[in-house]
Amino acid sequence: MHRFLIIIEKANGNYSAYSPDLPGCVATGSTREAAEQNMHEAIDLHVKGLTEDKLPIPKANSFAEYVAV
Repeated sequence: MHRFLIIIEKANGNYSAYSPDLPGCVATGSTREAAEQNMHEAIDLHVKGLTEDKLPIPKANSFAEYVAV
């Protein structure tokens, strides 16, 4: 099993998501939940594609923290 950080951002009328550790792997959705689900599916397909092409699966190096100021 692999774990990847995803970032979900509010856009104009929808939400977009990406993973800093998987360049080019992105998804959108009409709600935050939809974007998260779509990103889960996009990552699954991305990892399967890398495996089929016998390419390495990137290590997850990203993390997130909130900073209060």
